[in-house]
Amino acid sequence: MPKSTAEALEDLARYSNVAVHSTSALAGEVGAAAAEDDEERKEKDLEALRRKPGLRPLNTSDVNGSVRLTPWDVLHTLARAISLARRGAARGLAEHWGSLKYSLALRGNPTSFMGLSAEGRDTADYYKALQSGELGVGFALAVAERILSRRYPDHAVSIIPSDTALRAGWALNSRDKGTTVGYRYRPQYFAEIWRPGEPSRIFPIVSRGNHGTATTSYGQLADASAYIEGVHIGAYDETPGLIFSTQLPLDETLTVHALKAEGSDGWLSGTATSPLGNLNAQLQDEAWPPGIHPPAENGKGPSAEPGIHVTDEITGWFQRVLARTSAAGLTAFAGDGNSTAPYLTTRQGSRRFSAGIAHAATDSVQDANYTLLGIPFVGTDHVFRLNRTRVEAFSGVHADLFGHLSRGRLDQYRSDVYALRSTWPSDTWDKKWAGPVSIHQDGSVLAIHLLP
Repeated sequence: MPKSTAEALEDLARYSNVAVHSTSALAGEVGAAAAEDDEERKEKDLEALRRKPGLRPLNTSDVNGSVRLTPWDVLHTLARAISLARRGAARGLAEHWGSLKYSLALRGNPTSFMGLSAEGRDTADYYKALQSGELGVGFALAVAERILSRRYPDHAVSIIPSDTALRAGWALNSRDKGTTVGYRYRPQYFAEIWRPGEPSRIFPIVSRGNHGTATTSYGQLADASAYIEGVHIGAYDETPGLIFSTQLPLDETLTVHALKAEGSDGWLSGTATSPLGNLNAQLQDEAWPPGIHPPAENGKGPSAEPGIHVTDEITGWFQRVLARTSAAGLTAFAGDGNSTAPYLTTRQGSRRFSAGIAHAATDSVQDANYTLLGIPFVGTDHVFRLNRTRVEAFSGVHADLFGHLSRGRLDQYRSDVYALRSTWPSDTWDKKWAGPVSIHQDGSVLAIHLLP
């Protein structure tokens, strides 16, 4: 018998185990898949791909076979990740609502592993690539945040869409003004590990997803090994990173296959000419030369390789870009385009948000505000039907933190949200709201409940 909408909402708030597969055997299978792909490219006279070398399994301390997540937390992670996407017709202000189409797609309970629900399997029959790709992003980034939070317990973790960030310094395609990079292999996201006023460390992330077998994931991870190599930060070939392939079989539990790339760099330390700090200052588009620069040999530097290299000279600038792009994602998630636009450069898409609807905190038009788990949030809401029943979803940001962001006080936001990072409630259901609630360390919230 199909579950009622009320029961479906309860399921969204229940923790479940998510299997994470990361072994030496997996690294070997991915290496073999990459070698096979390289041989096929050679036979077709295609250019050989540069791949991230030395992919390894995660440490046991990173994740020991599984993580515990709620389906609603996965959807919140996906929604935050796509809040600055350019795919929809809503000018970016409503991109994150796309995550809600998976509200009935996942099943699980506290004593089992998570997998696709009956509706998730039905949807997969028609939209396999879309569903596996987007849910793969949600699971990959949720797992990545937990891995990096364990490695760096005294730091905050921010996830930033890489293309949006990189457009501040490079023209990525012919639609961007300037000399294009001419190389399509790039990670999808950057994870910034940061503390206020200190150097950040960056981990590029690539996510894939499929409804097939583990063998499909081997090929996807081999593909990811080329994409994660497309951006170097700091010293040549010393950028750490994470790659994921989420396997969503129709009749079994899902598995996140994961590998890591080691590296001693990825640090944004700043220089005398490109210092850290002053996150409040607006940025303009730059025109940094494309290409990854191998170290010089015998005093002569080899030719640049295709891709993007964030060299030491611009690390201070890039830290500001990442911080401001992350802030733009938060204000877009809260539905405030007027606050989003100043955090982005023209090439990053500031004009898409400049005519947006202002929030009540910065304008006279009331939008939406709720107190959830005892915390006041401001944001935007969306009413739709789930199982033919009207429900309301709310996305927003902690009211005080949003006040900082809406007034351009990014330094103050970062200081305050860092201090709050260990104080957010872990509850997944608000009795007064009567629905699932997910609060992330960046101060964002996603909630849903039945309408009368």
